[in-house]
Amino acid sequence: MSVPEFNALVLAAGQGTRMKSSLPKVLHEAAGKTLVEHVLAALEPLSPARTVVVVGHGAAAVKESLAGRPVEFALQEQQLGTGHALMTTAALLEPLDAPLLVLAADGPLITSMTLAGLLASRAGSRPGMSVLTAIVDDPTGLGRIVRRADGRIAAIVEHKDADAAQREIREINTGILAFDKSAYDFGRELRSDNAAGEYYITDLVESYLAAGLEVDAVVADDPQEALAVNDRAQLAVVTRVLLDRSRRARMLAGVTMLAPETTFVDDTVSLGRDVIIEPGVILRGATSVEDGCRIGAYSVLDDCRVSAGTRVAAHTVASGQHI
Repeated sequence: MSVPEFNALVLAAGQGTRMKSSLPKVLHEAAGKTLVEHVLAALEPLSPARTVVVVGHGAAAVKESLAGRPVEFALQEQQLGTGHALMTTAALLEPLDAPLLVLAADGPLITSMTLAGLLASRAGSRPGMSVLTAIVDDPTGLGRIVRRADGRIAAIVEHKDADAAQREIREINTGILAFDKSAYDFGRELRSDNAAGEYYITDLVESYLAAGLEVDAVVADDPQEALAVNDRAQLAVVTRVLLDRSRRARMLAGVTMLAPETTFVDDTVSLGRDVIIEPGVILRGATSVEDGCRIGAYSVLDDCRVSAGTRVAAHTVASGQHI
C-alpha cells in the first residue's frame, strides 16, 4: 500500500482506570492480539519511516510485549494529556521533515485503508494538520468537531469542555491526526486551562489556524473504526467487530463456517482452503489448520498444527499438538 513518507506516533501511556485491571489497558486482548498490536498491524502495510510508541503506565510491560518489533519508545512519566505525550517525542521526531501521524493505542478497529486515505489526502494541498473524524449516533464523552460557516474546522472541543449546543454535534474526533513538523513548535505553547487540567493535542487546531495554516478533515467511511476501549464492555464490543471482520474475510478466502456466530478464531490463526469449521469451535494462538480439514463441533485448539485433510473429532481439546 503506497502512501507518502510519514512517521507514526502511537499513544500508549494511559492507565485505563475504568478497565479495573492491574494490566495496562493497551495490553488487554481482543481477538487474539493486544489493543496496541492491532494498531501497529494497521500501520505495518503503510511502512512508516519511524514508529514511536509513547509509554507511561506499565511502561516496562508494554515495552516487553513489543520486543523485537521495529518501534522506538518515548516515556511519558506523568500522564498530563495527549499534547504532553506529543512533546515527549520531540527529541526523536521533531528533526524529521516527514508528516507525523498520531493515533491512540486503544483504537483497535482502525484499518490500513482508512489511514492511507488520511495520509493521501495531504498529498495535494499539504495542510498543516489533518483530522480523521466520524459521524456517530452517540458522541457522549468524545471530542466534537466544531465547523465554521464555510464547513472548515474551527476547533475540536472535548466533551468536558463543550457547551450544550456543542454536545449536540455528532461529528467526533477519532483521535487520529496528521501534522507537519510545526506541531512541535505549537505544542510548546499548549496550555492546560481546561476542565481536565491536561494538555490537549486537539488544541493544536486553533494554533494552526491562528498561524494561517490549513486544517483539513477526512470523515471515516465506517464510524466503527472510531471505537476506542475504555472499559470491559467496550472491549467486548470491539472484540465482536474484529471477530466478525475475521470470519467474513476467512469465508471469502475459502473457509466454511457452519455457524459463524458461534465460531471464535484469533487473528493469529492460519486457515487453509476448504477447511470446514463446525459450530462452537475455538481456535487460538499460533494454531495452523491446513487445506481440507474439518474441525468438529465444540473443539478448542490452542497453538496446534492440523495437517492437511485431517478430521478433528467433536469436543477435541488440545494445546501445542500436531494433529
